[in-house]
Amino acid sequence: MKKIRIAILCLLLLFFVIGIYFYFFSPSIPERMASHWNVRGHVDGYIPKFWGLFLLPLLSLVIFLLFIILPYIYPLRDNIEKFRKYYDGFMILTIAFLFYVYLLIILWNTGVRISKYQLLAPAFGALFYYSGVLMEKAERNWLVGIRTAWTLSSDEVWRKTNKLGGKLFKLAGCIAVIGILFPRYAFFFTFVPAALVIICTSVYSFIAYQKEMKQ
Repeated sequence: MKKIRIAILCLLLLFFVIGIYFYFFSPSIPERMASHWNVRGHVDGYIPKFWGLFLLPLLSLVIFLLFIILPYIYPLRDNIEKFRKYYDGFMILTIAFLFYVYLLIILWNTGVRISKYQLLAPAFGALFYYSGVLMEKAERNWLVGIRTAWTLSSDEVWRKTNKLGGKLFKLAGCIAVIGILFPRYAFFFTFVPAALVIICTSVYSFIAYQKEMKQ
């Protein structure tokens, strides 16, 4: 766990070093940076240079601190320790994912015209696939996994739902990677399967809970 936290702190430091360099020493970044892309990959949102360079590093720092703090204050915190290795793996993968997004944003704003969603597809694929692994290992908790009123009310419903969700999220991750081959449709390959998994597992948890109550 200590090594993972040190690695994340190094990554966060690199976040800010890059931001400081481009803010103070590089003329290639415009005063208003592209910050949002529509489903077709066209820019439809801009923010000031300062926030364009430091918002994501600051957000990543906050997310890291929440990863550290929340297991100690949320209910069922002892259950998290049972799969702590996978939780820590998800923590570093999330920060690495945000760092990758940050680099793509900087590339675009320095004039490198990339297909953002196409390049994000494999990163989302890795994140979804590992989320599936985490779900299969997770005990009932309030932080990660398929958390509905029904899964949080029953260990058995939690186990069944997250086992199914784990398999489906792995599948969604594999589908997301295919988006790199279809730049125009990469957004849909990435987000539609994940949305369907969330809907299906939420409905499944309700059905599983009702079945358990009848038994």
